[in-house]
Order: sequence, then structure tokens, then C-alpha cells
Amino acid sequence: MLATTRWTCKIPVRYVVPIVLSFCSSSKVLASMMNAVKLDQPGPPQNLYMGQVPVPTVKEKRVLLKVYTSAINRADTLQRKGLYPPPAGESEILGLEAAGKIETLGPNCSGKWKIGDRVMALVGGGGNAEFVLVDENHVMPVPVGLDFTKAGAIPEVWLTAFQLLHTVGHVQAGETVLIHAGGSGVGTAAVQLAKLAGARALVTAGSQVKIDMAVSLGATDGFNYKEGEFASKVLKATEGKGVNLVLDCVGASFWEQNVETLAMDGRWVLYGLLGGGKLTGDILAKVFRKRIGLTGMTLRSRSSEYKTNLINAFTKNALPYFEDGTLKPIIDTAFPLSKIAEAHQYMEDNKNTGKIILSVREDDSHGEL
Repeated sequence: MLATTRWTCKIPVRYVVPIVLSFCSSSKVLASMMNAVKLDQPGPPQNLYMGQVPVPTVKEKRVLLKVYTSAINRADTLQRKGLYPPPAGESEILGLEAAGKIETLGPNCSGKWKIGDRVMALVGGGGNAEFVLVDENHVMPVPVGLDFTKAGAIPEVWLTAFQLLHTVGHVQAGETVLIHAGGSGVGTAAVQLAKLAGARALVTAGSQVKIDMAVSLGATDGFNYKEGEFASKVLKATEGKGVNLVLDCVGASFWEQNVETLAMDGRWVLYGLLGGGKLTGDILAKVFRKRIGLTGMTLRSRSSEYKTNLINAFTKNALPYFEDGTLKPIIDTAFPLSKIAEAHQYMEDNKNTGKIILSVREDDSHGEL
């Protein structure tokens, strides 16, 4: 018979209790792998597919979000084509926003969030996956009454629109704002935020359906750029005064009309180049003569501190209005995450009016809205 040695280890209770409490309050046993959107080679939507990747490792002052919904933005289509790489240190996985529940808290989190909180988040990448790691300061509570589908339509486009109008555009009550792509996610958000600020919104869009949507949200008029030039129509709508602020995601193909529609001392905020980035003509002379302020704007590459300040301002000044219905996310359609290629093609075809949502998992939050 083999001899059996019995080992014992006595640990004082005062050491055991804190260890158990710490584990139970801030961590869970998670699977090591998750489903996520993958891209091996930049190119068309068909290059996107679902695959297994490691679940992000929780880090200091970060929270791990269990993703229920994410979304597609123009930046994702550019990254897919190899034209817009993620900032250094960010996930290579597509997706700039997500909504879900906090799964795990990293070390030294401030205590503002707890496991199970329903939140939505702005991320530098990684949103198109079952889990995403987020700076705890880049998280917002899901407004009461909104499900995860609607919450997933808020972070990137609404923060972008808020930044365009307020942080950069300095919109004032009584001013007139021309919003290009008025039927897009950013456009539909900007129309509502302009109205909330007491400004008048005019839009351009590529179909009457998109113009009608913008008008239903508060725009006073809209112009179909596919039916010819819009500058004279904008001037007529403003009785020749022009607009105070242009929110421009188009760039080169609209620059002359932008200058024509802007009033003296107007502001022109450029946040996209869908119409190209190469210009010819006397743009500087015209900008100079009208004393136009031209500002380029991005959000993804901004510092963590900048994003935190923007999120805090949005949470204080805009987020409450989602609860009473003054502001509402506009959703065109929702694709399951497994249909990521189809979802990208839908955006490439410019079919959407509002946001394209990606459903990652079923909402099990019954009764929590």
C-alpha cells in the first residue's frame, strides 16, 4: 500500500475574506475566445467574415462590455478598404460604438459603474464583436426607455453631431445651419440637435425620402443635390442672407457651393471627404473675402481626455432628452453581426436613412428598460 501524505495550509481568515470579496465584486470566469468581425485583406465588403478571436484582457481603468448591439459608420467602410487604420493601441476589429452590459471591471476603476449596468460606449475599435474593452470614462448610461437596438445607434453619430455643432461649430440660437447628408446617421442627429439649440436646420440629401425624414425631425427645408446645384435654393430659403454654419462630409465636389451659401463670417466644418479631397479654383480668395472659418474635424483620433470631456458634455446637455422623446435615434435597419458583409454593402449603396445596426446577441434585459 502506498503511503499517503496529507498537506494542509492554514491561512488566517483576515487574509481570505478580502480576496474572495475582490474576486466576486469585479471579475467573472469568461470564455477565452469570442466571435468577432475579421478582415484578412483590405477590399470590398465580401472580404469581411466572422471568426474566433481572444476576448480582450481587462486592463486598468477599463471595463469589459458584453456587446448586444453595435453599428456601422463610414469610417468602418474606409478601414475595410485600408484607407483609415485604427489609432495606435486600438483594436484592429471594426466598430466604433457598442451597447450592452458591463461584464467586468478592471483594476482601479472609479466606482461610477457596476457589473450589469446597461451602457453604451464610444470605442476606437473593436465594437463589432461579442465583447469590447472600453475606457470607463467613454461609457454612458442607456437612457431609460431605450432598448439596446436604439442605444447602439447613439454613441458615434450623436457625439460626432454634438461635436460638430457645439464643440467646433459654436452654434447659437437663431442661426441657420446647412447640414449635408441630412438623411445619414450624423445628419439626422445634427438636425435634432440644431433644433434643440434653437437654430434653423437646412439639409441636402440624395433622395426625397431622406429629405422628408430630415424635415420630420425639424429641418425647415431640404434640397436634392442629384437634381442640380443647391446654393441658389439655400440663398432663396434664407432670403439672400446665407447660412452661418455648414456641416460638410462631402468636401471637394461641394466646396464652391458651400462658399456661396455661407454668410459673412460663416463657419465651415469639414468632417468627411465623400466627394473627394483635391480642389481646383480660387477657394482661398473666396474664403478670405467672406472671412470664413474653415475647420477640419475628426473624432476617432482625438485624445482620451478630449473624448471624456465631449462625452460628459453630451451626457449632461443632450442625453436627458432621449428619455422624453425630444431626441430619438433614427434606425434604418438591423443586420445580425453574421451578415456584416451585407451590411457594409448596404451602406456602400447609400440605401440607408439613419443608422445601420448590428445585432450581436438577443436582449435578455426584460423589464429593465
